Amino acid sequence: MKQLNTILLIDDDETTNYLNQRLLSRMNAAETIRVVTNGEEALDYFRKAFAGTQDYPCPDLTFVDIKMSVMDGFEFLEEYQKFDKADKDRIVMMMLTSSASFYDLEKLKQFPEVLKHYSKPLTEADVREIIEEHF
Repeated sequence: MKQLNTILLIDDDETTNYLNQRLLSRMNAAETIRVVTNGEEALDYFRKAFAGTQDYPCPDLTFVDIKMSVMDGFEFLEEYQKFDKADKDRIVMMMLTSSASFYDLEKLKQFPEVLKHYSKPLTEADVREIIEEHF
């Protein structure tokens, strides 16, 4: 399995972040795994990454949760759409959520940047599928 440079997790659930970081590290899925805990932090991260800021490597793969405090996943995605297409095209974006409501899955169709949704927490099979299919 190919190792990615950077994976970004956008989620406010500490337990989920811990489990996902542990799985990704054990699988050696990426050289760097970063975590931000809400949409505002994620937008700030992307602004810095797209500007080439040293300590903010542009993620190859990003997982975003729907239900978060401060700024939820859909609010984040609405703002994320405003970034330059060339920058966004470098990133594979997935939704990682415990919500499987019909409403949320329908709303997700408004955001072409999100290629697929997965249930929390990630599994080894999920990670392998994503890396083999998109990298």
